[in-house]
Amino acid sequence: MSSPFIVIITTTSNKEDANKIAQTLLAKKLAGCVQVIGPISSHYYWKDELCQDEEWLCLIKSSQQHYQTLEKTIQEIHPYEVPEFISLPIQEGNQGYLSWLNQQLK
Repeated sequence: MSSPFIVIITTTSNKEDANKIAQTLLAKKLAGCVQVIGPISSHYYWKDELCQDEEWLCLIKSSQQHYQTLEKTIQEIHPYEVPEFISLPIQEGNQGYLSWLNQQLK
């Protein structure tokens, strides 16, 4: 059975920006948990230039009902011109964890 929960992925160029995103989303009850992982090595093209950068990955646990507000909030505080913002559905999960996550989002 699918759930109403999602994981949002975004990256930043430094740990401080990643922590700011995490703290902002948690304070606004838009996320129940944000994991900051890094540094990671990202490879991509930007403005026709091949880039390789050290970044910090944010895994944001939330619900589909907060998607629009999450996207707007991250756009407002993210330093990138075009931040990564990808939503993945949580198809299934431990019911205890999903219940806890639901309580954090209220």
